[in-house]
Amino acid sequence: MLAAEYDFADRLNSQARQAAAERAWSGIARFYDNCKKKVKGKKPRSPDELGSEGRSQRGLGYPQFKKNVRSVEYKTTGWKLSEDRKSITFTDKCGIGKLKMKGTRDLLFYHPSLIKRVRLVRKADGYYIQFAVDADRKEPLEATGKTLGLDVGLQDFYTDSNGHKEENPRFLRKAEKQTKKL
Repeated sequence: MLAAEYDFADRLNSQARQAAAERAWSGIARFYDNCKKKVKGKKPRSPDELGSEGRSQRGLGYPQFKKNVRSVEYKTTGWKLSEDRKSITFTDKCGIGKLKMKGTRDLLFYHPSLIKRVRLVRKADGYYIQFAVDADRKEPLEATGKTLGLDVGLQDFYTDSNGHKEENPRFLRKAEKQTKKL
């Protein structure tokens, strides 16, 4: 319905609109669940604390409209990977187009049907693409019957229940000494 009314919503892929609506509704549902469970937070506890606009004086605790959203999430449509998996093309009407990808993961390992969601995120130092991949990872572990307790402390990095102690590396102190010497 919003796509028919607003031009910016019509340009976006339908599944990207659905993902944005799911995120908004989950925030609203979480707020009402917290109200029902009486989770302590920054919500008004009485009608006296409500401001003239029906929200708390500081405006905290309620789900808020975010004008500058820094990510858009596509489900299975609205994007296409190149054959060599070095670039991605966004096919909706927003005009993003083809983006060259560089990264640490080899996408040739994953079949495109295993990629369930693609999120385009804008951060201070550039744009990033996140992939949600349906992968079955099973690492069979056999029970050894041995239990080990760890204690993390300041003097020793850790001490285990067998009595083994690992010395605290104290990276900051070593770096301070080196800096002072230089």
